[in-house]
Amino acid sequence: MDKLSEIISWKRTEIAPLIRTVANDELEKLKTAVLQRPSFHEALRNPKHLSVIAEIKRKSPSAGSIAAGADSTTQADTYAKAKADALSILTDEKYFGGNLSDLKNVTEQFTDKGIAIPCLRKDFMVHPIQVVEAALAGASAILIIVRALSDTEIETLRDAASLAGLSSLFEIHNEKDLERALAADAKIIGVNNRDLRIFKTDLAISERLIPQIPKGIISISASAIFTKEDAARARAAGADAILVGEALMRAPEPLALMRDFHSV
Repeated sequence: MDKLSEIISWKRTEIAPLIRTVANDELEKLKTAVLQRPSFHEALRNPKHLSVIAEIKRKSPSAGSIAAGADSTTQADTYAKAKADALSILTDEKYFGGNLSDLKNVTEQFTDKGIAIPCLRKDFMVHPIQVVEAALAGASAILIIVRALSDTEIETLRDAASLAGLSSLFEIHNEKDLERALAADAKIIGVNNRDLRIFKTDLAISERLIPQIPKGIISISASAIFTKEDAARARAAGADAILVGEALMRAPEPLALMRDFHSV
């Protein structure tokens, strides 16, 4: 079993006790609150500079421990000061050391401080109940990993997110994923430069796939971005935004690194 299949299998087991029917009217009742939050989609459409989605990430299967024990609200405050355009908050505990409380605490802190930065719930989404959780925890968007799901599951998650007022970030890794994302009417597509089966990274994947994404769809390059030069490669390929976790979590001066990213 490859790593992505292992994680998805575990996620289905993990959320099994939570599974129940999620009615459309339940999702629609969440929309009023969600639409008052900053838009994830609009935050990434900045003609002045490359947008940056800064990720809160304590560990990963590929990198191991990155910032064990990091406080999510402290990290989020740092990202806000660095003028991150959006945040990605990992809520998977077993493989990435996150939890839903991280998302809730960050979004509550932003609301209290009047900070308008949208947050993505970064997790392995397989059921609409996770969309409900995301909306209640303050998210503006959810992640849909195309290769991990059937077409029916993709459409179900997309529709649930839409009913709740959340954006959907469709993650792809190859041409087949892109075809399926476009068939599902994706408005935001993120190219993961890391092969989640074997966790090998290659920025050339973005350079190959982003030019194939139709104009008008937000395109994101994720993983394998550590330097200004990496960001410039993503920008040259046509990326509207980059998603960066490990580099910013490890950076001694994240504000300086963010300035580098924004400057390309």
